[in-house]
Amino acid sequence: NPEFTGRENVFLNGTILGLAHEQIAARYDEIAAFAEIGDFIDQPVKTYSSGMYVRLAFAVQVCLDPEILIVDEALAVGDAYFVHRCFHRIRALKAQGTTILFVSHDTGSVKDLCDRALWIDAGRLAMIGRPEEVTTRYRAHLFGIPMDVAYQALLDQFVIRCSLHRSDS
Repeated sequence: NPEFTGRENVFLNGTILGLAHEQIAARYDEIAAFAEIGDFIDQPVKTYSSGMYVRLAFAVQVCLDPEILIVDEALAVGDAYFVHRCFHRIRALKAQGTTILFVSHDTGSVKDLCDRALWIDAGRLAMIGRPEEVTTRYRAHLFGIPMDVAYQALLDQFVIRCSLHRSDS
């Protein structure tokens, strides 16, 4: 609610997610610390920048132990440090068994965070598979690159990655 303060919105959203007031209160400090919006937490959300709004919304979602987390391009407005912290938290949630639906045009993030990827083009499923393969085909389509050139680039990337991780001992 844009008329409510950030603090009031934390409790409102926690309640919508089915948590009791006491459960939200127990996590409030963690949420406020993750959002890093300082004293703005007590200002109406309508005064927030888009980045502050996303920080608070994301903090609420990831600090309340979700079973399923849906991230839909939300991190596009964050600064690099906040995005790094978000990715770290997403990886931790993934390690705990949280189901994560990550929607993004950022192919690097898809490859970094996802075990499987799907590409939707004009409302239709274009491809599903390993993130490296799906993002390669997506980028080839996006930039009009022939697939043989795109797959060679993927192969070159794989060879470079393998040689960088090879141990000579």
